[in-house]
Amino acid sequence: MDTPQLLSALRTQGGLLADTPTETLAEPVPTVPEWTVEHVLRHTGKVHLWVAAALRSDPQTPPSEIRRIGDMPRGPECVAAYRAALDLVLAEFDRLGADRIVPTMVGPAPVAWWVRRQAHEVAVHRIDVSDAISAGGGPDVPPLDPQVAADGVDEWVSVFLARLADAGRMPETVNGHSIHLHGTDAVAAEWYLEFDGGTVAVTREHRKGDVALRGSAQELLLTLWRRRPLDGLDVVGDAAVARALLGAAAL
Repeated sequence: MDTPQLLSALRTQGGLLADTPTETLAEPVPTVPEWTVEHVLRHTGKVHLWVAAALRSDPQTPPSEIRRIGDMPRGPECVAAYRAALDLVLAEFDRLGADRIVPTMVGPAPVAWWVRRQAHEVAVHRIDVSDAISAGGGPDVPPLDPQVAADGVDEWVSVFLARLADAGRMPETVNGHSIHLHGTDAVAAEWYLEFDGGTVAVTREHRKGDVALRGSAQELLLTLWRRRPLDGLDVVGDAAVARALLGAAAL
């Protein structure tokens, strides 16, 4: 997806979070133990404030030295504060444009890197809140656009897995194995992951792996971020390889 499309997704999913009813703040999030809706809003708002600070920093600034702009209040006030934090980071994106080089979690990179990261962070956390509200008797969980979800999977395999490998956290049990991911409802939503020596090589193709995980792009994304169980997908082959990878990817 291009940056304008991802910005649109961020505005849409962030807007849904900002519309969270205050009476649902105490609802527990089924897939994130010990978190409530309030925890999700405050966490995501803090991330927006931190990213806004990063966007105002010198590109060479280490992430550990960046301090977020302000904080998120507790209680009902966190809903309005979340909207303000979202508006702030969106304003920074609009001010800078997609190509300005800024500090990111992978070193200096274009603003577009943060647009993508924020779009998918907010999409997953919006699902967290929708899950909680639905479990509490509210409406069904509104789905993500399949192409947005597929891009989220692409970010997970191309960025998150690379950071996992760089941190030395790739499990030894996946070495010499491969995984095929297939999003069934999006265009060009197939990935082949090949693991060796603590690293991963990613290609975007249909290719037989030791295990294949098939499902909607949304279900793939939520499974990779451990919001859905592995057995919710169509799993063909050695499921132990997939379980080992997902276990190591837990945050």
